[in-house]
Amino acid sequence: TLLHSFASLAVTAGLVFCHTFAYNKLISKTMENDIQNTSTPPSKKLKHWSELKGENSWTMFKVIAEFVESFERLNKIEPCISIFGSARTKPDNKYYQMAVDVSRLLAKEGYGIITGGGPGIMEAGNRGASSIPNTSSVGLNIELPMEQGHNPYIDIDKVFNFNYFFVRKVMFVKYAQAFVVLPGGMGTLDELFEVLTLIQTGKIERVPVILMGKEYWAGMMDWIKNTMLEEHQNISPKDLDLFTLVDTPEEVHEIINRYYTIEKHALRPNWRME
Repeated sequence: TLLHSFASLAVTAGLVFCHTFAYNKLISKTMENDIQNTSTPPSKKLKHWSELKGENSWTMFKVIAEFVESFERLNKIEPCISIFGSARTKPDNKYYQMAVDVSRLLAKEGYGIITGGGPGIMEAGNRGASSIPNTSSVGLNIELPMEQGHNPYIDIDKVFNFNYFFVRKVMFVKYAQAFVVLPGGMGTLDELFEVLTLIQTGKIERVPVILMGKEYWAGMMDWIKNTMLEEHQNISPKDLDLFTLVDTPEEVHEIINRYYTIEKHALRPNWRME
């Protein structure tokens, strides 16, 4: 259960904290003695933290709590598709409607939809999912300064509020059977390249990664091919096969359906923590 899992992790974290505290005290004392026994002064002045809060050692408990709660809740939800995109996209934008249409189409196929829980493309993804009965519309919201709350199209029992981006990213990736990426900014690019790196390095399954809107991604694709690949050889030609560019929701549906129905890949979390 959640309580037992957290209790076990809390005990482990407590032991780690105690050992770390004792170790640090020992190291600090040893360094102090070494300095006192040195006849010549050090050649340079070492840098020190301006402040080192003891509470940082307890941050691990909050991190553990977020992981445990998220795993417990998301384990009960059907296989999902994660949809990424800008929070700034307005409802009259063509990409907003594209996100609504693709999420609705995937929901009809039986997939839940995971978004970042905010406005824009995220709202559109949840909106499309919520229009199909018995479909999970999940929002992984992040608490940020001067940021509005989650959008109204998330199932009330599937609203998640995270303090830590890295915990949120794990949940985006672990439970996604595919990734659909619509036009977005820095956050969208961060999510996209994180997923591609995890696939490239074999840390997660090679599930479909689909970029929607060929026109929007054209400049990035030119840079990847001409600069990263051809000019500097910082990636391999096969890395371009890690994702697909499309323009329609039907193409997204076809790619995902082929991967799971025709090629017979298993529906399972992207990695298992055993």
